[in-house]
Amino acid sequence: MKKIQIKLPILLPEVPDENDRCVDRLIHDLKLEEGLKKVHLSGKTDSGVPQLCFHFDPSLTTSERVETAARQVGADLSRKFGHQLLEVGGIRHTRQARHIEEKLSQTHGILEASVSASGMIRIEYDATQINESHIQELLTHEGLSLIKASQSPRRHLHDSITSGETCDQSHENHDHHQHVHVHGHDHHHAHGGIFGEKTEFIFSLLCGVLLGVSFGLSYIEAVPSWVSWLLYVGAYLFGGYYTAKEALETVSRGGFEIDFLMLVAAIGAAILGEWAEGAFLLFLFSLGHALEHFAMDKARKSISSLADLTPKTALLKEEDSVREIGIDQLQIGDLVVVKPNSKIPADGIVVSGQSSVNQAPITGESLPVEKIPVKDGILSQWQSNKIAPEHSVFAGTINGNNTLEIRVTKKAKDSTLSRLIQLVNEAQTQKSPTQRFTDQFEKYFVPAVLILVVALNFAFLFLDETFGESFYRSMAVLVAASPCALAISTPSAVLSGVARAAQTGILIKGGRPLEDLGSITALAFDKTGTLTEGRPRLTEVVTLDGTDKNQLLAISIAVESLSEHPLADAVVRDGKDMIGEFPIPAAQNLETIPGKGVTATMNLDTIAIGNLGLFESIKGSSPSREIVNKVNSLEAKGQTTMLVRKNDAYLGVLGLMDTPRHHAQETIQRLAKMGIDRIVMLTGDNQTVADAVAGEIGIKEAWGNLLPEEKVERLRKLQQEGIKVAMVGDGVNDAPAMASSTVGIAMGAAGSDVALETADVALMGDKIQVLPFAIGLSKAVKTVIRQNLWISLGIVALLIPATILGLANIGWAAVIHEGSTLLVVFNALRLLMYQDRTTSLISEQSMVRTN
Repeated sequence: MKKIQIKLPILLPEVPDENDRCVDRLIHDLKLEEGLKKVHLSGKTDSGVPQLCFHFDPSLTTSERVETAARQVGADLSRKFGHQLLEVGGIRHTRQARHIEEKLSQTHGILEASVSASGMIRIEYDATQINESHIQELLTHEGLSLIKASQSPRRHLHDSITSGETCDQSHENHDHHQHVHVHGHDHHHAHGGIFGEKTEFIFSLLCGVLLGVSFGLSYIEAVPSWVSWLLYVGAYLFGGYYTAKEALETVSRGGFEIDFLMLVAAIGAAILGEWAEGAFLLFLFSLGHALEHFAMDKARKSISSLADLTPKTALLKEEDSVREIGIDQLQIGDLVVVKPNSKIPADGIVVSGQSSVNQAPITGESLPVEKIPVKDGILSQWQSNKIAPEHSVFAGTINGNNTLEIRVTKKAKDSTLSRLIQLVNEAQTQKSPTQRFTDQFEKYFVPAVLILVVALNFAFLFLDETFGESFYRSMAVLVAASPCALAISTPSAVLSGVARAAQTGILIKGGRPLEDLGSITALAFDKTGTLTEGRPRLTEVVTLDGTDKNQLLAISIAVESLSEHPLADAVVRDGKDMIGEFPIPAAQNLETIPGKGVTATMNLDTIAIGNLGLFESIKGSSPSREIVNKVNSLEAKGQTTMLVRKNDAYLGVLGLMDTPRHHAQETIQRLAKMGIDRIVMLTGDNQTVADAVAGEIGIKEAWGNLLPEEKVERLRKLQQEGIKVAMVGDGVNDAPAMASSTVGIAMGAAGSDVALETADVALMGDKIQVLPFAIGLSKAVKTVIRQNLWISLGIVALLIPATILGLANIGWAAVIHEGSTLLVVFNALRLLMYQDRTTSLISEQSMVRTN
């Protein structure tokens, strides 16, 4: 049966990855086409693009008809289904966010909704049943103000059809996230009122003042009792304003939230004549809410301040003039001037000038990185992804003391910083497994509490007490059982964890990978570019028959400088560093023997440089057994060897190797100490090279000669053993393996859209040493979440019996209740200051927040 592969982005230009629901719809609809026997996902291309595999009967249809049908179905789905990421103001706490999420999910036409207390809302909807303006009207009706709305832009990717290839039968199942384009902007979480954002806090303080004065006056006989009563009423008005406002809004929508429970308890206290306790309850509840908002804003602002990194304008150079324009007007290929000590306005390539650039806002690096211009000022290859890091710059990074001229390679909305902001914003809407559990728990817990409270009102029928005493007890239980702390315990920790990671140049796409990263017991590393530098280096120079080392290197440099092979570049680059000012002769007439080496002439001499196979295929003396043994011994260490011969005399052997990263060995040791029981290396290189690199770094398991699909199979075998494994790679060739792992981690994701899209965790800088920081932060987040759950549930478990038995009144219940809420929030905020020993390697990991 013939097989066709069609790249997914052609079919669904608005869908960000293969786990989007629209992909399932696409496959379902395509299976209805005549002649198609099977349609399934078949992994990704080398560039990380998802692919569909079509199995069809050639007697019933053709490949052209299959392609046309696929395009048509994909276009229909793209028109029918929409994805939006919205930022809104007015969400005051987690309970309100959950209510809005439920409201949206129940709306006809909205397929999925996720709402974060930070103000980010992600929606997938059926565009034939509901439109964007209707969605925004729904949010306005909920009392929210729209700050920013952005929809996934259509992606114009090249068409690519591959015929007659064998498809991988497996269907990848990995929980990636939908990525929706949104750009940086400030968060606004004002709650309204005459004092602006501080109104709720000031109202709570006024409530406290009136409560204190009225309580004091009640002990002065000369003061009429109605004076204290009026002050208590004033305390009720100030302390209960926001509580009553939200409670009434919730009831009008047919729901009951914690605010309603607190309001009922305060009114109940007043009915019983316990005005002081009721006012005290409202004071603590309103003050707790105000402080909770203040504390959570610290985490939100830590994320939203990313948007402040990008300058608003750029200096565009046109012929002999320079003019200032908005960064949104910059086009790909424009030339911009960046003055000393100013922010770089766009992703680009340095074409003129040399300066050190502070890349901390993107990669978390504390030390400035030296940037130099590319040799080709015309930049005929500027769109290539192979531009070296020393030529590339990112929007939002900070130029040093010299002027740079930069050729823009990405529009403002597509810059690395914009991608980082939009993914961090979306990460806020992704709930962790623990949060999903607590949400489900509350659904059953709150009704159970209400039933208990109602039942306790009738305790006077069985106990020797009045109805008023039973009613008071039920109100105290109502306060004690309100799960405020439980509701905020997990999202506050996740938000703080994501914010702290972003500050350090680590993108964690939501609560699930944040929790999973801390629970992994195995790490699988790609070798090339991850554990190693990703480029060969000249590591061994062995001279033969008394040849001078500098002379050997000078001859090798002269010949290899005529070649464009990567090994030749390494010989020239590193050889020049070794010989210093030693003179280099001139070579001519380079001839390449593919897969073996090169020959050239130098004056009247013939120079040959290559592997042992070269000297079997050209004229001249063969190497002696002793020379062959030296070559073999170097190759046994994982070296790629180059034998150098001048006429019939063998001058020496050069050994080249993709060397381990500087911090690779120390990082592996730290990971092992952190409890990662199994660390393996996966590579397509031969087993000898794999063993050599693994031995040098300190990895005990090295699996060589692996194709991309074989890496996937190895990871699946580990998972079948019950091992949670994370795959660390470059985000391109390792995309299938990362998608199959528990957590996919991309190295050096700055500037790489593929790496940002593919990975669950993206290390923006090309620094392997920050991996222990990421895992340590995840473990800290899990610890904080666990602590918060124990605090919130433990307090409730103790307070409910205490209030039922009369050991705690409403006042004490309110103090402990609000105290536990603030305790879990501030416990979560500790994550914003998380540090570990990784900071000794990179001295300062915080983002630079300069204007």
